[in-house]
Amino acid sequence: MLKAFKTEINPIPAQAHTIICSIGVCRFLYNRYIAYNKQLYRMYRRGLLDSHQKHFVSAMDFDKYVNHKLKLEFPWINNCGSKARKKALMNAEAAFKRFFKGQAGFPRFKKKSKQDVRLYFPRNNKGDWKIWRHKLMIPTLKQVRLKEYGYLLVGLAVVSGTVSYEAGRFFISVVVDIDENSKYNKDLKASKHPTTEGIGIDLGIKDLAIVSNGKVFKNINKTSKVRRLEKRLRRTQRHLSRKYEFKKKGGKTATVSANIDKQKRKVQKLHQRIERIREDHENKAIHAIVKQKPRFITVEDLNIKGMMKNKHLAKAVVAERLYSFLSKLKRKAEIIGIEMRVVNRFYPSSKTCHACGHIYKALTLKDRMYICPKCGYTADRDFNASLNLRDAKEYQIA
Repeated sequence: MLKAFKTEINPIPAQAHTIICSIGVCRFLYNRYIAYNKQLYRMYRRGLLDSHQKHFVSAMDFDKYVNHKLKLEFPWINNCGSKARKKALMNAEAAFKRFFKGQAGFPRFKKKSKQDVRLYFPRNNKGDWKIWRHKLMIPTLKQVRLKEYGYLLVGLAVVSGTVSYEAGRFFISVVVDIDENSKYNKDLKASKHPTTEGIGIDLGIKDLAIVSNGKVFKNINKTSKVRRLEKRLRRTQRHLSRKYEFKKKGGKTATVSANIDKQKRKVQKLHQRIERIREDHENKAIHAIVKQKPRFITVEDLNIKGMMKNKHLAKAVVAERLYSFLSKLKRKAEIIGIEMRVVNRFYPSSKTCHACGHIYKALTLKDRMYICPKCGYTADRDFNASLNLRDAKEYQIA
């Protein structure tokens, strides 16, 4: 079984310099590949290329172009490993293929400020990616210290890994192949015995998740801690905007650029801290749900893409990480052996009375309590929905 782990590393200055330079090379090649294919497509549209000439270059062909021509113009491309460069080009080609299939938008250029490029390192020999308690062996970088000891599983085989740089911090993501006879897998198999009845979960904006057994997982974004960080983030972003305005007015000096870089780093760190708090809350909620070992979990097929089109809800939906929550819950239930049920998005779970089955069509979003006009049943709106999801007869297995 393959399982991914992500943790922070503490490279020495030379290793940090290598990582940053290599990420820059991968970002440059990624953007160059997109620009090259865009140019070919424009030439094809204008009739400058006939049907027999290529109007799209694959990653392998562009890699040959990099090795034979582009390296002569930019010799610093050799500062990055060949397999990491090739993986960046393959990622760009995959983005184009998703666009051609209608699964995603047109590929965008990578920005240095976002740092969303990762270095890929495969396992070429037995010494690569060896894990100790406090360090691991990364190809090209050699031994790199870990910031969190004992998190990575010592002694297991690593298939591949990536190194990323986010807000001044370095992270490592490894894919580990866990053997069926390993101690970790035995503990996992022992937990594959659901012991309680099934549950229904109603996801929302007011609260993250309302479970049919009475548990409520609050919205972490409404806590004072997150609100203070968001307030500080807005203030820091205003400071950054003012520095840009000052630079536009003629303050083009090295000091101004250095101050902008410092302020960017502050914004990135606050973004990362808020994101980590939300992710931690999400993981703890999923763990608490799965820990009960229910026979099945029923959720609603939310139209998250449609919710994002509502300008009044879009920001709250992004902050709640609903798509990530459902994806992780599905994966966790699959590992442990819990049946994951998905109810149709048009099922009136909130408007249906759990006691008598009457559908109250006049119910609005402002009504937080469900009061059945037929039998007088009274309950919290979201809790009533979770009960209806639990008892739903029509569903699909995720």
